[in-house]
Amino acid sequence: MANWTRDQLLAALNLYHRTPFGRQHKTHLPIVELAALIGRTPSAVAMKLNNFTSLDEAELERGVVGLSGASHADREIWAEFDGRMNELAEESEAALERLSKTEDGLKMEKDPVPPNGPSESTATVKVRRQQTFFRNAVLGSYGFRCCITGNPVPELLRASHIVPWSQSEAHRANPRNGLCLAATFDAAFDRGLFTLDDSCRIILSPRLKHFLPNPELERSFVEAEGRRITFPDKNLPDLQLLAEHRKIFATSSNA
Repeated sequence: MANWTRDQLLAALNLYHRTPFGRQHKTHLPIVELAALIGRTPSAVAMKLNNFTSLDEAELERGVVGLSGASHADREIWAEFDGRMNELAEESEAALERLSKTEDGLKMEKDPVPPNGPSESTATVKVRRQQTFFRNAVLGSYGFRCCITGNPVPELLRASHIVPWSQSEAHRANPRNGLCLAATFDAAFDRGLFTLDDSCRIILSPRLKHFLPNPELERSFVEAEGRRITFPDKNLPDLQLLAEHRKIFATSSNA
């Protein structure tokens, strides 16, 4: 079998970031689909993802290990994009688009920002690719379930930025800057009506509590207060970014 091309490696790295560890095997449908797309076996794609695991320092630190057979090309592509998720998002989504031109392509989440055809600007393409990568990586890491309510309805799930898109360009596509939240919790988190402590327990803001007593708020937010979110299988929330969320919204949430 020929060596992996750059586009194939980028596609596999993209898939790595949106595949829970428990599903990095040859029968997982997205792995089967990518294998068909690039003309390789599902076993080869699954092995590639597990090779990437062995290079992921964030996962190694929490005791998650992969396979020991990472190639020189695996190490090179990992090193190129380590800590540079925006660039990985753009290049890997572009690689998937190229690979899909003559194939049926991967069954992925619908782009949050639809393309505008031939007139689509470079800036719009960049945003679209970053948002697509971020959404797929965050929702995939959380198993397509809200980390607070367990809601599994894709149409009601959001890939929420911990530090907002407008506040941190460097972390726009970083899945560790994301939470999978049901729509109401997404809106509340975005507006600083609740945040998470360093143990990822829910802290309600005085602004939200101002509206109590209220049966709806009590059934949803009050019952969740103090509870730890359900952690993702991959791409755990970055504690430094959570601290930044608490800082950014401290004033507005108390208004």
